[in-house]
Amino acid sequence: MINSNDDTQQNEFDSDSAGPVLRAEFEIDITADICPMTFVRTRLALDRMPSGAVLRVRLRGSEPLQNVPRTAAAQGHAVLRVDSLPDGISEVWLRRG
Repeated sequence: MINSNDDTQQNEFDSDSAGPVLRAEFEIDITADICPMTFVRTRLALDRMPSGAVLRVRLRGSEPLQNVPRTAAAQGHAVLRVDSLPDGISEVWLRRG
């Protein structure tokens, strides 16, 4: 399921004391999925979003971490950031092309 963040008062990049903070209008959690379903679910989410919207993808494992950003970029979407969290989960931030 794709979740939409309805906080229209915030900009995509807000600042706090630690520096710029990236805001996503949509997010999906594919930590329980395995390839190739990780990118299938990511692509379906991107296809439902308006152009220019930002998607935060939570995923687990090295294969999705390599495949999701690479495939998204190959399809014309921008990879804004990739964060590795201490619990083994990674977040990939994508802007729909």
